[in-house]
Amino acid sequence: MSAVKPPRILLPREGTDLTRWAVVACDQFTSEPEYWHNLERYVGPAPSTLQMILPEAFLEDHPLERIARIDKTMELYLEHGVFRDLGECFILLDRRTPYKERRLGLVVAVDLDQYSPDPDNESLVCGTEKTVASRIPPRVKIREDAPLELPHVMLLMDDPESRIIERLFERRNEFPKVYDFDLNMGGGHVTGYMIKDTASVIKELDRLIVPHRFQFAVGDGNHSLAAAKACWEKIKPTLSGIELLEHPARYAMAELENIYDQGLQFEPIHRVVFNATEDFMEGLYDLERGDAFCLTYTKKGGSKPFYLPESAPEAVKLIQEYVDAYVKKNPFAHVDYVHGIENLKAVCQTDEFAVGITLPPMNKRDLVEYVSKEGVLPRKTFSMGEATEKRYYLECRKIK
Repeated sequence: MSAVKPPRILLPREGTDLTRWAVVACDQFTSEPEYWHNLERYVGPAPSTLQMILPEAFLEDHPLERIARIDKTMELYLEHGVFRDLGECFILLDRRTPYKERRLGLVVAVDLDQYSPDPDNESLVCGTEKTVASRIPPRVKIREDAPLELPHVMLLMDDPESRIIERLFERRNEFPKVYDFDLNMGGGHVTGYMIKDTASVIKELDRLIVPHRFQFAVGDGNHSLAAAKACWEKIKPTLSGIELLEHPARYAMAELENIYDQGLQFEPIHRVVFNATEDFMEGLYDLERGDAFCLTYTKKGGSKPFYLPESAPEAVKLIQEYVDAYVKKNPFAHVDYVHGIENLKAVCQTDEFAVGITLPPMNKRDLVEYVSKEGVLPRKTFSMGEATEKRYYLECRKIK
């Protein structure tokens, strides 16, 4: 059985301001709430996916009230004809950013029964990093009563011959264009083409299946996909027969990308530890080893060289274990994950007791082999591009 099916996609009705409609993934700019405040001022009262997500920067700010508003907004948007129904299809994406001329993607739905958060040599879709149990329940709470899903999950496939998405793009003029607009807040530009002949695409995707090896790996959104799986597992015992096969909650929408896409770049995810004391810095420098040039940042001391192993998984594991142990012993300390050195500097400049740590990048060509042999990567080992290159919420799908 294939892990992929065409989702029944909803897009905003014609005439909607799509630049205000689409917003970046909720797990970005978590230490920069001003980004989200600025976005809110820009969007104003216009219909927007901003009203249907909970930015993680505000997870501690009356989350239950925010989630109730999200559910209500979704219901109102459905009732008042905000959406148009494209039917079952794939969307071919052409994404341009300030950093990359072109990155291609394909919006699909994946079978959660074929997904495992951990590589197990049997599931066709697998996670790539360790999930944190405490991060699943808030996402489950957001999804379990929502009538719609908005995907920011990005999956990777191993297609070295570029036979699937790239060849579809060569034929893009054969497909109806369903959107073409500038993204807000420096996100670049996105164009989408509707593909109705999904059976032939699925046939090509299924040619990538190799026995005892995953077909797709999660590049972004590990916790969101794990939450979707948890919601589905909760629903499954209440269903039988055809419902088990066709219930919309069995599937999750995601953007599929070829790991060999020239516009796809793996970026490191840096750490910032808040309320760090002198003993944190002393212990940190005791970890120094290897040849990968990194930096530490503080408001008082600026930047200092810091050397870590060249292997990104090894470097991340070393730092993450140290940070986790420190935070566990120091209840006032906490850690956040920041994309981009300039963003890391900016966060550290706002807090006298914040310490930023840069990490080395991972070679994307090593991902499939590493996960196949070693299992999941340490948490937050890599990011698919900079923060503004992340997936923007755009397509929707009913899950009730």
